[in-house]
Amino acid sequence: MENFKSDISQMEFPLSERISASTLRQSLYLFIKKQYPNFNSNNYISVSELKKFREKYITEDLLKDLGELTELEKTVLKSLSEKTTLSDKFDDEEDTQNLTYGQRLADIVAKFGGSWKFIITFGVFIWIWILTNFYIFLNQGFDPYPFILLNLILSCLAALQAPVIMMSQNRREEKDRERAKKDYMINLKSELEIRILHEKIDHLIMHQNNKDASEL
Repeated sequence: MENFKSDISQMEFPLSERISASTLRQSLYLFIKKQYPNFNSNNYISVSELKKFREKYITEDLLKDLGELTELEKTVLKSLSEKTTLSDKFDDEEDTQNLTYGQRLADIVAKFGGSWKFIITFGVFIWIWILTNFYIFLNQGFDPYPFILLNLILSCLAALQAPVIMMSQNRREEKDRERAKKDYMINLKSELEIRILHEKIDHLIMHQNNKDASEL
């Protein structure tokens, strides 16, 4: 198999991997030249080396746009360089069997308390309470008008129900934040892969143009 020597690493690679510096996009060519000043348009580079430079170029471009990279961006870049999917980096959705009794109870209360079933049931209960005391017991029953005991029950119910519902909502908000992080990582990786794809397409176009020009 015929080989060629890379002008970057001075290592030998198969001739099929040879890439001419003249076919590189200008921005990528200048990026490589910045690290290797002796690199010029007459030199050659291998496909594997070009891939590493593309990844470094995209990383620095991302760092320039975002500033300091967070763990999320570092995970995306690592996944991009290793050509792995991000799905294996994510934890599975929360298993209801792993929830504590208090968390399950909070979910049940929040689900029931925010339903028409609760509104209708509690409305019927209040009307029965009022009608029983006002009409059946002729306002002489266990809770005569203005229904102080009923007001006390409603106040206690609201005082207990509100924090329980808040606990369920806080946990759901935490899940939403985690889901938003996952969406951000997937979108960021998609953007970076599109950038790399643009680089490859530009390279192929320039390579084809140079090939056509040499045949003329």
